[in-house]
Amino acid sequence: MKISQRVLLASLLGLSLAAGAATLLKTDPAKSGVSAVFKQMNVPVEAKFKKFNIAIDYNPATPDAAKATVDIDTASLDLGEADMNKEVAKKEWFNSAQFPRASFVSSGIKPAGAGKLNVTGKLSIKGKTADVTFPLTVKTEAGKQVFEGALPIKRLAFNIGEGEWKDTGMVADEVTIKFHVTAAP
Repeated sequence: MKISQRVLLASLLGLSLAAGAATLLKTDPAKSGVSAVFKQMNVPVEAKFKKFNIAIDYNPATPDAAKATVDIDTASLDLGEADMNKEVAKKEWFNSAQFPRASFVSSGIKPAGAGKLNVTGKLSIKGKTADVTFPLTVKTEAGKQVFEGALPIKRLAFNIGEGEWKDTGMVADEVTIKFHVTAAP
C-alpha cells in the first residue's frame, strides 16, 4: 500500500510540473510577420522579411518559464524593388553572404500586467550582439496565442550601413523591428 501511494504521489507531482511548464507553440507563417521600419530621406518605410523561423515555448499560466528564439534570413528583406533588395544584402548593409541570419534568443520573459510581458535577450545582427529589452503583448484569438511587439534599435550599432551609408541623412539610424506572431500548440 505504501508503494502505491508513493507511485501515485510521484505521478501527481510529475503531472503538476508538466502542467506548469512552457509549451512549444507552432508558428503560423501565413498569419505571422517580421518587418523593419525606418526613415529614408525622412520618409517612413516598412520592409518585410519574407523568411524567418520563430520558436516560442509559452504557457499563459507560467509566463516566467517562457522562452523564444527568432532567426531571420537577412537576404529576405523585401523593400518592394528587386535592385534595392539586392543592395541591402551587400556587404555595406546586411552582408548576407557572410551573415545570412539575424537572431534573437530570450534570456527572460516576465509578466508586466494583463496581456503584457517584458522580454530580455540577445539580438545578433551582422556579427554584433547586444542585450535588448522590449515590451510584448499577448492575447488569445480563436485558440491561438498572438504575440505583438516592437524592438527599437540603432542600425549603426550593428554595422548596418557601412562606408558612405554611415551618414544618417539618407537612411536614419533608428530602426524598429516589428513583429506579429500567431502560434498554437
